[in-house]
Amino acid sequence: MRIFRSIDEISEQLPGAVVTIGNFDGVHLGHREIFRRVKRDAEAFGGSSVVITFVPHPVKALGLPRELRLINTYAEKELLIEASGIDYLITVPFTADFAAIGAEAFVKEILVGRIGIRKLIIGSDYAFGRRREGDVALLRRLGETLGFEVEVLEQISGEGTVYSSTAVRRMVAEGDVRGVVRLIGRHFSIGGRVIQGLHRGKDLGFPTANLATEKELIPRAGVYAVKVKIGTVFYDGACNIGNNPTFDNERESIEVFILDFDRDIYGEEIRIYFIDRVRDERRFAGIEELKRGIADDVATCRSILADVTIIEYREYLGGVSA
Repeated sequence: MRIFRSIDEISEQLPGAVVTIGNFDGVHLGHREIFRRVKRDAEAFGGSSVVITFVPHPVKALGLPRELRLINTYAEKELLIEASGIDYLITVPFTADFAAIGAEAFVKEILVGRIGIRKLIIGSDYAFGRRREGDVALLRRLGETLGFEVEVLEQISGEGTVYSSTAVRRMVAEGDVRGVVRLIGRHFSIGGRVIQGLHRGKDLGFPTANLATEKELIPRAGVYAVKVKIGTVFYDGACNIGNNPTFDNERESIEVFILDFDRDIYGEEIRIYFIDRVRDERRFAGIEELKRGIADDVATCRSILADVTIIEYREYLGGVSA
């Protein structure tokens, strides 16, 4: 997949461009169905599959009042889109100047003039351009005039589940890491670098790897059964997210006890895949009770993870983890 990081990098029109446009945060199963259709039609035309997205997310760029925690980092999103077999990804810098472009100008100058669009595939609620003045009706009219086709998709669902980034955010924030698999088609994961912690886990007999991550969306505080990927190898683990109320920590941390593992991995990049939630964080009466509680958690995680296979969607990801 070739990535253009601005419209100006596109020096010539893309051959037979079948295009979709969106934020695609989470790259959930609905997004991936859109990508499948874009790719299918591009192949039918003998053309190119094209995804246009924005960096940063428009909500963040415009300073809108609502908080938005992105499901994926931008790097993860790019990997997942590439893994879906897309030919070209255009990551448009979402600036004030770009936001001020009128809807007709966006279509005529960028989609048609710069990209050479042949077909556009969008959702039924798609709006674009300055103050979101462009809609499906405008696109259809311009398509007839300028020579490109517009296909409008209704909201995509499967087995009674509507795929949406909002639903993914809600489920992860609530700690429903098992349930969210049916929306994103893979286990939710967090990647990052192992950093120095307070070494309390080692003193308790359960040394943990503390994770520093760029991920914005973190599961609700508590204990989780996880798989930990170090290099190409998976290990079972018990992960705690929170501020360790027994010790009254001020800052939230992500720390994982990797089962049957004894190696120094400070500074290394690892990825944690969340399988199931074990319990809420709790305050223990003392150190001995805490040790017994951790031992119980580890036993529970062993049981949960005994027959688990990580869903990475390798048919899309080709070994990429995101």
